[in-house]
Amino acid sequence: MKMSQMYIPTLKETPADAEVISHQLMLRAGLMRKLSSGIYTYLPLGYRVIRKFEDIVREELNKAGAQELLLPALQPAELWEESGRFQNYGPELMRLKDRHGRDFCLGPTHEEVITDLVRDEVRSYKELPLNLYQIQSKYRDEIRPRFGVLRGREFIMKDAYSFDIDEDGLQESYQKMYDAYCNIYSRCGLEYRPVEADTGAIGGSDSHEFMVLADAGEDIVVYCEECNYAANLELAKSKSETVKNNEEAKALEIIDTPDITTIEELVAELDLPAEKMIKAVLYQGKDEIILALVRGDYQVNDIKLGNLLDIVNLELISDEDYESLNTVKGFTGPVNLDNVRIIADELVMEVVNGVAGANQVDKHYVNVNPQRDFEIEEVADIREVKEGEKCIHCGGHLSLTPGIEVGQVFKLGTKYSEPLGATFLDENGKSKPMVMGCYGIGITRTVAAAIEQNHDEYGIVWPKALAPFLVEILVLGKNNEVSERAEQIYHELTSEGIDVLLDDRKERAGVKFNDADLIGCPIRITIGGRSLKEGTLEVKLRKTGEESKIEIDQYLSQIKELIAKLD
Repeated sequence: MKMSQMYIPTLKETPADAEVISHQLMLRAGLMRKLSSGIYTYLPLGYRVIRKFEDIVREELNKAGAQELLLPALQPAELWEESGRFQNYGPELMRLKDRHGRDFCLGPTHEEVITDLVRDEVRSYKELPLNLYQIQSKYRDEIRPRFGVLRGREFIMKDAYSFDIDEDGLQESYQKMYDAYCNIYSRCGLEYRPVEADTGAIGGSDSHEFMVLADAGEDIVVYCEECNYAANLELAKSKSETVKNNEEAKALEIIDTPDITTIEELVAELDLPAEKMIKAVLYQGKDEIILALVRGDYQVNDIKLGNLLDIVNLELISDEDYESLNTVKGFTGPVNLDNVRIIADELVMEVVNGVAGANQVDKHYVNVNPQRDFEIEEVADIREVKEGEKCIHCGGHLSLTPGIEVGQVFKLGTKYSEPLGATFLDENGKSKPMVMGCYGIGITRTVAAAIEQNHDEYGIVWPKALAPFLVEILVLGKNNEVSERAEQIYHELTSEGIDVLLDDRKERAGVKFNDADLIGCPIRITIGGRSLKEGTLEVKLRKTGEESKIEIDQYLSQIKELIAKLD
């Protein structure tokens, strides 16, 4: 492509509302433009990158035995009501009515639609296993879209769905997709980790997220430095080591703690470690109030607690609920608090002579001892893992790092096939529900994650597999001979199947150099009057900054060698 004929509106300045690097550079490099909050138009350069990634995804999924189709984005509410998700999915589901008043939604995912398709067509075990996928725009009514396409309201996604006769078949399909995802992200040259993850609104049992490690990540990856254990912070576990405490239990007391509502303030005021504090958080259960207890040096893990209670979107109680329970926000504790179900983290059980809220303004209890001073209905791991704790598998050191979720695989089991009636006849003629899996990849999100991981102060540094063009040719000066030779090189490289961008614009050299660094093609060739007289081309590798001169007569073989060596 010639830059003079291509729509690449680059920007010198960073837009004020662009918070993270990928958002800034996708706008500045002319990859996309904002239409509305969380909604973007992908310009020719950006769409080339998207298509390159889609091609990699298609190649790997096709090799894994999946088949591509295209499902409607507009979905009837009846299907979602059959699965029970139309009301339970939450406010992120884009709901709408047609002119006849019938309810529809714009699909954030397609479990119901694909299950409806297959239940009407597949009858026998002989037609299974089956794996179908699509690449399509998805919709999510984000309360606060941010970070460009990392958290948007419309985004491009690949979603695949497998159908098997039993759990063994599902495990085989799941592993094929897991391996395909590893191949996809390895081919893209990205640093990533598959991690154990929560299934969230999709449901099902086992799940793994694929995380690209980057500072802009909204998720936290917990990983062991000595074994392969890795999990999203939402689900991560650490080794619980019981500490024998021979301290004698003391009499319960209530003390004045004016204006002290946080653990940090209590630690400073009472000169006691956070391990002595019992943090209490009130949640709204299905038909009860839950009081979750963790040690003062930890946070309650909402996802773990929600999974324990079988609640997808666990919420804190309202201010009015505090009044009805006769407690006070900031001073809530388990002693003498009625009409709540108390669930304590396992480490709370080790606290001796602890400190807890007294359910009165400016009051705390000291010398609080679990089971003596209050009854616990259930003990479970409901805490967030901390840096430096021990791995549950090998006892190694756990580390935390930010990551961007770019893909996830789920074992759905019969969560959708049973309520939607997707059954088959087994070899004995008995009707059974199909066993399903689903597998998503954020296409546009992966592009942004790649930029988060591959950039410098001048712009994007594309990995070879995702680069919109492998080579960019800069034509300097107004010499006709230079322009003709640049055109010749451009056509020769293009005829060899190499993606080339020719910057033939009538712009100053500085503008061209700056735009080249901003766009980030892996190899830059510069040709000007002086280099032409010398019979050389100036070549620069974008990733390393390495510059060299090559003979024009031998340039083709040398450029091919450089391309072969690119990451």
